[in-house]
Amino acid sequence: MDVTIYHNPDCATSRNTLEMIRNAGIEPTVIEYLKTPPSRDQLVRMIADAGLTVREAIREKGTPYAELGLDNPQLSDDQLLNVMLKDPILINRPFVITSMGTRLSRPSQVVLDILPETHKGAFSKEDGEQVLDAEGKRIA
Repeated sequence: MDVTIYHNPDCATSRNTLEMIRNAGIEPTVIEYLKTPPSRDQLVRMIADAGLTVREAIREKGTPYAELGLDNPQLSDDQLLNVMLKDPILINRPFVITSMGTRLSRPSQVVLDILPETHKGAFSKEDGEQVLDAEGKRIA
């Protein structure tokens, strides 16, 4: 299965998501989106395919969201996309694309919705929360 993750290695959620993909026996295409941002068309498609609005795809925490006044309801989707593409830290992460769908994997276990059930045993997130049992079955 082809899987692509728009990844930030400094983000625990993104690291957990990547490891869950690998736990399913899949080595994904990893795109560090801060170094290689998606094109406008790719970003629009990911947001739509994930069933999100542009506003839902913006990251607020740890970004210049407030300083840029992005909470202004008058801003259009086009204006928000322009800012996200100019400063990719504003793109929420991680987006994962598979043949089973596209998800913004927040929380990280959302990725399980679009992966085959081929997990190689138990999986716990970095914080110790167990997501998969010893048989690779989803716990929560």
